[in-house]
Amino acid sequence: MKKIKKKAKRIFYLSLTVLALMIAINVHVAAGNGHSWYCVHVKNHTQPKCDKSFEFIKEYDGYYIDKRHGEDNQEKVIYLTFDAGYENGNVEKILNVLKEQNVSAAFFVLGNLITKNQSLIARMFDEGHLVCNHTYTHKSMVNKSFDEFKNELAALENACSQLIGCEIDKYYRPPEGRFDEESLKYAQKMGYKTVFWSFAYADWDNNSQMSAEKAKAKILENIHNGEVMLLHPTSSTNAEILEEIIVTLKSQGYRFGTLDELCTQ
Repeated sequence: MKKIKKKAKRIFYLSLTVLALMIAINVHVAAGNGHSWYCVHVKNHTQPKCDKSFEFIKEYDGYYIDKRHGEDNQEKVIYLTFDAGYENGNVEKILNVLKEQNVSAAFFVLGNLITKNQSLIARMFDEGHLVCNHTYTHKSMVNKSFDEFKNELAALENACSQLIGCEIDKYYRPPEGRFDEESLKYAQKMGYKTVFWSFAYADWDNNSQMSAEKAKAKILENIHNGEVMLLHPTSSTNAEILEEIIVTLKSQGYRFGTLDELCTQ
């Protein structure tokens, strides 16, 4: 009986050792899978800070906030950006609001939107918005070769020039905010500036939309000078509240800048 117990104990500890090794291996593998963008928010409408491990983004023309317009700058500016992969009626509503309010924005688009909604993309260009590169298929660009990265962004460039007759604006946003140093280096090599964000909220799931009041509160409570705001224009809530958000921010003294301004820092 004692021998059986000793054997069982050895098996138990051996199993723990194997499990620990598996966890260590998985952590090591995950560490090579790049980063997920985020920045640390604080209260009182002060600018959030990016994680210190992300500071290398500036070496590759990476931006997430306008540091020139901090709390001590009397001029108040917001940069409005959208990640747009398809149309469900709400993108057009968003464009209507922007036109009514005379606000320019940046749309990071996918190949699907260009191929299936050419008139909508043409309207973005015609109404003074930037149409930017979010990749053709929204695949992660982490751990890719330069050729793989280039082909993905070039496919969107070609679709835009061939179907719309306009050139994509040279701003890139990584799908799902996933990136590594190599992908930022590749974007820079292709002449792109990578634009992250300093505010976003859970607005992308059309089956789980935040209420209008809660979304407005979320957005306005986190407003900060020099903010790069990320919204998804397919959101029914965003389509409902965008005009009120813009009117409120204008009343607070904010103007809406462009990425051309942001990325000349």
